[in-house]
Amino acid sequence: MSTEPTTTPAVQQNNAIAKKEKTHSERFTDMVVNEFSGKVGELALTAFQKRLIQNYFISIDQALRTAEERRSKKKEGFGKDPMPVEWKNINMELLATNVVACARIGFDPACANHINMVPYKNNNLQKYDIVFVEGYRGKELKAKKYGFDVPDDVVVELVYHNDKFTPIKKDQAHSTESYIFTLPENCFDRGPIVGGFYYFNYFETPQKNKVMFYSKANIEKRKPEHASAEFWGGIKDKWENDPKTGVGKKVGTEKLEGWYDEMMWKTMSRMAYSNITIDSQKIDDDFIKLSLNERLAGDLIPDGDFKSPEDANSQTIDIDSVDVTGDKEPDKTEPITTPEKKTENTANLKQPEINF
Repeated sequence: MSTEPTTTPAVQQNNAIAKKEKTHSERFTDMVVNEFSGKVGELALTAFQKRLIQNYFISIDQALRTAEERRSKKKEGFGKDPMPVEWKNINMELLATNVVACARIGFDPACANHINMVPYKNNNLQKYDIVFVEGYRGKELKAKKYGFDVPDDVVVELVYHNDKFTPIKKDQAHSTESYIFTLPENCFDRGPIVGGFYYFNYFETPQKNKVMFYSKANIEKRKPEHASAEFWGGIKDKWENDPKTGVGKKVGTEKLEGWYDEMMWKTMSRMAYSNITIDSQKIDDDFIKLSLNERLAGDLIPDGDFKSPEDANSQTIDIDSVDVTGDKEPDKTEPITTPEKKTENTANLKQPEINF
């Protein structure tokens, strides 16, 4: 006689329901598809694009948590918006179209420096919109997908004081553009940054090769006016909670080393890929939607600078650690944790139930 435990039909049914219950990210994907399909008809997505949409849920959810944490710490009447930064207060219709466009282009928020999502208050709708800001890898991906006559190779380098850099431009003696770039004997003592360059290399048609070079001052023109000290280095206000009132107050300043060299290199990279001409024959609906997002991001965050609430009839969320040029951690290029792990890691943070 068998001694194995048996389960009742009711238990079996409950087990089956538990197995079929979808995760938040899967429900978010379903919501995006339904929202988008309701406007333009049936939406066909590949398995890869659906996985990207799940990644968007995870990244946006974390951005909302961070923004809400900062909002809740502000004192009433001192720039604190009364509306919580929560899923129920997000403009889901706009979010759905933006997410679909970015997923079909191939931006993966789980990969560092692809795309950043920043919530801001839309005072007309009394909702929070999510603005999508490309990272430098996102610029590269878009240029390669939509560019006209894309180079076979793009070289981006910073030039230091002890380096030897000689650009070779086209003239009667040179049919192609090129450069000579030599490091000092002690390559770990190159001195301070003096400039940078990028080089478009066409293997089969070298006469189209192009070298562009800029001084340090010209590169720094692209630096955000109020660049994040965590990334660019510099002086930052230091705040502590007042034990009597529980409200944060400024107690002085602190100097941060930052990642200046990495920020300068990423600025050069953005400049390079932004100068690849877009092919009008490759433009599709997703590219147009992304361009509208860029225009909105430019109104709010020109070159990575978060503007004040008076701009574009909106109120930006105070996220000091976000820098559009620097994106996420400067030295990371590998994907972050998988959706399942990231969801578990953030499950203990305060955020209301998500009902898609």
